[in-house]
Amino acid sequence: MASDQKQMQLMVRRELARRPIDCSLVDIYVSHGVVYLRGTLRGIRGHDIDLQQELTTLMTILKQRQGIREVINELLFR
Repeated sequence: MASDQKQMQLMVRRELARRPIDCSLVDIYVSHGVVYLRGTLRGIRGHDIDLQQELTTLMTILKQRQGIREVINELLFR
C-alpha cells in the first residue's frame, strides 16, 4: 500500500475513534482517494446514539478531507 493511502487510512481510523461508535469490526480500504468502509458498526455501551446519523456525519467529514474523492459505505448496523 502506498504511503499516501496508508496515511488516509490512519486519518479515517482517527475520525472513527472520535465518534461514540464501536469500530472494532470495521475494515477500511483506501484506493486512489476512494475510501471503502466494510464490516459492522455498533454503538458504544452507555451511549444512546443514532448510528445512521453518526455514519452520515462521519461520511460528510471524510468527504471534506483533502485527497478523499469518495466514501463507499458497505457497513451493517448492529
